[in-house]
Amino acid sequence: VKGNKKKAGELLRQARRAFTPPVPNRSDDLSPDMLFSDYMLYWLEIIRTSVEPTTWSSYCFNVKDHIVPYFEPTGITLGGLKASHIQSFYLHELETLKATSVIKQHANMHKALKYAVKLDLIPGNPVDKVERPKLQKYMASYYTAQEMEELFQVARGSRLELIIQFAAFYGLRRSEVVGLKWDAIDFEKKTISIKHTVTQVNVDGKNITVQKDRTKTKSSYRTLPLVPPFEELLRRLKQEQLVNQKVCGAAYCKKYLDYIYVNAMGELVKPNFITQHFEIVLK
Repeated sequence: VKGNKKKAGELLRQARRAFTPPVPNRSDDLSPDMLFSDYMLYWLEIIRTSVEPTTWSSYCFNVKDHIVPYFEPTGITLGGLKASHIQSFYLHELETLKATSVIKQHANMHKALKYAVKLDLIPGNPVDKVERPKLQKYMASYYTAQEMEELFQVARGSRLELIIQFAAFYGLRRSEVVGLKWDAIDFEKKTISIKHTVTQVNVDGKNITVQKDRTKTKSSYRTLPLVPPFEELLRRLKQEQLVNQKVCGAAYCKKYLDYIYVNAMGELVKPNFITQHFEIVLK
């Protein structure tokens, strides 16, 4: 229908994200003559149980939203894939994406084709012959002291106040603030332990929340000093939660009693909510 191109494109992307290819029961179903795009979808299912849900979600995005849509119409087979095809793909992607995104696609294809070499489907990995896009130096911009004070004033009393203050003072990630639990706060020793994270990912077209007792990297697991202003803030939040539990009674969500960052009904504040509403707070 004329005028519906954008809507149709989004429906196609949703269908691709939700699509799960059938896993062949026999190894001889894999062949150098299969489409490269089909092989990439097959590879996704192969590694699904061996990686974190967040990692697999990232792989799915790269494969289903970028690699497959580009290679599927070409009809290029796994055995017929050449370095020149991959190089052309990179140049195509760099027209609309940053080098960091294309580098992730490069890593996915390299890993997938390395597995194809292991299965003797192809003699060598063509990605090894391709120049990886050059990583662009990241130039960060920072809030001034005045801008931070304005942000604190605007966020005061909102559901984003906690994460803005923790991010500004302690440099915590979004997943780390949402993942803060009461047992991470030691009011006697005056410390905060960063050891649990909460993230949201798309898996099979569904948005799921991933809670895990570890941080993004080993160095991210750390203990920070609990300074007086944050001790006061946390004690106030704890008291508010106790009051909300009494007021709401049976309607209060009991699932997240050990979490700090919950709303008035006891429901965990989701990471995506923070991203969406931070833009609204700024406006």
